[in-house]
Formats: sequence, C-alpha cells, structure tokens
Amino acid sequence: MEGILILAHGSKKVETERILDSLTNKVIEKTGRRLIASAYLQFSEQNLEVGINKLVEMGAIIIKVMPMFLFDGVHVTEDIPNELEAIKKKYPNIEILMAKHIGDDSRIADIIIDRVNAI
Repeated sequence: MEGILILAHGSKKVETERILDSLTNKVIEKTGRRLIASAYLQFSEQNLEVGINKLVEMGAIIIKVMPMFLFDGVHVTEDIPNELEAIKKKYPNIEILMAKHIGDDSRIADIIIDRVNAI
C-alpha cells in the first residue's frame, strides 16, 4: 500500500497546522486515498519521522514525501534528504521516496492571479 506524506516547513503559529490539516483533507477527498498524512520539518512535534511512523502504522509499504516548498533551498536539497536517509535505516523494508518540491508551477501563477483579482 502506498502512503503520501505532505511535508510543510512548520511555524510557531498554531494556525499553520489547521491550514495543513485542511489541505491534507482536500487531497484525501480528491484522491479517495486514506493513507495520507501531514508533517512539519520544524517547530512541531508532528515532525517528519512522526509522519512516516504514522503511515507505516497505517500499513504503508511505499511512502512518497511531498515537500510543500516553493524553492529548492537547503531544506529541499539537504535537510529533508538527510532526515529521510536516517529514517530509512529504521524502516529497511519500507520504500521512502521524495517528490519534487512545488517549485515553478503554472498552477501557482493561476492562484496568484485569482488572489490579486479578488482584491
């Protein structure tokens, strides 16, 4: 079974958890999949390892980590891959893959246009 972990940067503001939970639920609704969880790179107990653990407990044997980052800075190129390598040692029988970050996607431009037009 395949699981998806939506990984956000994290924030000290509690509101961010509500937003990521909402986005995660939207992905669940749109895909019909149930093995989807969220996690944060920083500032939350619901960190990357906790998110992976949750999906493994739910029965995932393949986990695709989706970094919710616009830019491929140090978190995307070093921090997340390094943490995933450490977690993979804990779960040698689980395939853990990292998707491409959000990046330069024309769908983001559509959101920007919608938001500006809404003002």
